[in-house]
Amino acid sequence: MDPIRTILVAVDFSEHSDAAADAAAALAKQLGAEVHVVHAFDLRIPMLTPYEVAIPEPYIEESREAAVAKLSAVAKKIQDEGIRVESHMAEAPPARAIANAAEQVGADLIVIGTRGHTGVKHLLLGSVAEATMRHAPCSVWAVKLKGV
Repeated sequence: MDPIRTILVAVDFSEHSDAAADAAAALAKQLGAEVHVVHAFDLRIPMLTPYEVAIPEPYIEESREAAVAKLSAVAKKIQDEGIRVESHMAEAPPARAIANAAEQVGADLIVIGTRGHTGVKHLLLGSVAEATMRHAPCSVWAVKLKGV
């Protein structure tokens, strides 16, 4: 097995992705690896309405700016641990964005938070972690919060 030198961590700014970022940082510190933090900025309209809905451009831009600020905060927290870090914003569906970013940076490992939905919730909401595992160019570590 090749050494892990480049870790990509996917974040959606939930407590689940906070746990993934913490795990990625701890592993990177142990291995002397660099971390790439990626967020998929994906504003999709729910498929529950038959009408086309336009999202006002100022709302999209405000949401993008908020995501960039949150992404920078996650990267800074990792950098404050003495770890080399870069952040990436992708505008694509999450699993595809994560797999593409991993390929672009030559990631040896993807770290992603998971909620662990099963049954109807899994059927309705899907699983970004599961889709990422199917499309990833490298190993994927799915981190689940304790007690959830």
